[in-house]
Amino acid sequence: MSRRPSRRFSEMPMRVTDGRMSLVNATPQNKDNVFGKLNIPKPQSGTSERRTSFFGKGAGGGGQRNSLFGSYGGTEKIKDPRPLHDKTFVQQCIKQLCEFLGDNGFPGTITVKSLQSPSTKEFLKIFEFIYSLLDPTFQLPTAKIEEEIPRMFKDLGYPFPLSKSSMYSIGAPHTWPQALGALIWLIDAVKIFNSIKGQNLLFADFSDGTSELEEGVEYNKLFLDYCSKTYNKFMQGADTFEDEDLDYISHLKRLYNVDEALLESQQEKYRILIEEVERLEKESHTDRLMARRTEKLRLQTDLQKLQSYRTHMESFKSHLESKAAGLSEEMEAADLQLESLKQEKARLQHILENQKFTPADIERINRERNELQQTVSSLSRNLEEAQQLAWNEEITLVKTKERAEVKLAEYHKLARMLKLIPQSAENACGHDFEIKTVSDYGPTTATQIRTQIQNPLKNMLVDVEEEFSRMTNMKLSLEETVEQVKSNISEKMNDIKQIKEQIRRLDQQLENDMQEMAQEEEKWAADVDSAERNKKLLEKKVMDGYEEAEEQLKAAQQQYHLVLQETKEESRLVANNLTHVFSAAVNHLGIVEKQCNDQPKRMDKVNEIIREDQADLQQLKEMIENFVSRANSLN
Repeated sequence: MSRRPSRRFSEMPMRVTDGRMSLVNATPQNKDNVFGKLNIPKPQSGTSERRTSFFGKGAGGGGQRNSLFGSYGGTEKIKDPRPLHDKTFVQQCIKQLCEFLGDNGFPGTITVKSLQSPSTKEFLKIFEFIYSLLDPTFQLPTAKIEEEIPRMFKDLGYPFPLSKSSMYSIGAPHTWPQALGALIWLIDAVKIFNSIKGQNLLFADFSDGTSELEEGVEYNKLFLDYCSKTYNKFMQGADTFEDEDLDYISHLKRLYNVDEALLESQQEKYRILIEEVERLEKESHTDRLMARRTEKLRLQTDLQKLQSYRTHMESFKSHLESKAAGLSEEMEAADLQLESLKQEKARLQHILENQKFTPADIERINRERNELQQTVSSLSRNLEEAQQLAWNEEITLVKTKERAEVKLAEYHKLARMLKLIPQSAENACGHDFEIKTVSDYGPTTATQIRTQIQNPLKNMLVDVEEEFSRMTNMKLSLEETVEQVKSNISEKMNDIKQIKEQIRRLDQQLENDMQEMAQEEEKWAADVDSAERNKKLLEKKVMDGYEEAEEQLKAAQQQYHLVLQETKEESRLVANNLTHVFSAAVNHLGIVEKQCNDQPKRMDKVNEIIREDQADLQQLKEMIENFVSRANSLN
């Protein structure tokens, strides 16, 4: 008899239950009739075997497709395909959760900001509220919340794992997205539950009550036909049903008179709206307020520059006006002096015409005239030099003012960069570090400006030095903390090495147990071969026996196959469970201790099963020996 090596990776229900039929229970109650009719259960039909063949081909014949649990029923963790670590997706989920709670009358106050990093208490309130929509009598357990919440999600059919450790710090950045995804899944379950609540899914009318009874019956016929076709294909090994989907959709469109053009137009509108929403979301991400604030600050700076320039031009204008007034006064005085000189000249000319001069007088007058001309020319030259000097001084003053304004602008720019001006700036501390123009201050001196700026700056430098020393001390304390954390990490690494050494010893122990089981399996194979030889001998001797003996032999063969199948199934269960324990210990260090504690119990169970199988085999041998002795006595 050929034997297939058996491994069992799953703890799914066995095709042969633990309450199997043994020879003790199968033996008739009448002890005198040893060869009485055996109480052998009827073998399962092909249909029932198909329903239970979730171990793949290794579980026996009859099933045409591998199970969703993988080969031999090995459980496998499904990776969550949702982008839970994408900030945009997380924000959408938070918004959806907030809207759902608000629409369904959540008793507390929940905002999008509070859902960015909620506390464990808030998470439990939200979970209890959503779960109560499914079960109004639900009350949150008070003990072992971190174990009960993942168990509830698993019982509801949540396909992705939730670790117990994530319940301790639910608002942490690495655990909140998984918990948020579970809440969104629970919300979808509530919506589906509400949509089908009060409806009989098998015979209800799915047409929203707007059509007649015949239309609902027609829809149910289409749906049941579609389900039967897809299920038959699924049991034959198919995983996709495109043809059935297209056929079902076409029948539904004909049933409900779907307008393809209207549907396409609605899809186009939906696409346009989605693009508009994405555009608005992108615009909302850009900080327009900060841009407007920057623009406002720039305009205020330009306004201050224009005001200072205006003030300077007004002072320059007043200076020019005062200068023009002085020049007009000087011109008026010069006009008066010129008028008086003309009158004096006219008087002198009249005197000159009316009197007679001697040659001595003429010579004296000419000499005085020459002296006066020389005096006038020297005064004219002095006046021109004075005007030129005044002009040069004005040019020098204007250039000095321009350089001072440039330096002042650089000072103001640097002060704005350091946030020292205006007086309400962050680093100004209420001091006015802005230097006004000379026209604003009047006759100010450099000493006043130094007093205004240097003293507050010195005080600020003292404060900054004190803050720097404080931050240096804080840095040293943080460095000490980091060193302590590093030492803790090294200790944890040593603990991990010890755990790995324990895992290695467990692997070695597992390998030894597997070798022992292989030896036991070889012994079982030898026993089975000897039993098979005895069976063939019995068949040869019973060929000429009586009809009752032949029926008893067939019953014994059927019972023998059943016991052999149970033995193979149990050995495969033991090997698969041990392998499952090993893989779980490697992939999940967190449950190593629990699995190690469960291992002796499983070994006790295996030993108990082996002892039961050995007892069954011993009884089978005794029965065969009795049967052989009975056959010999009959011969």
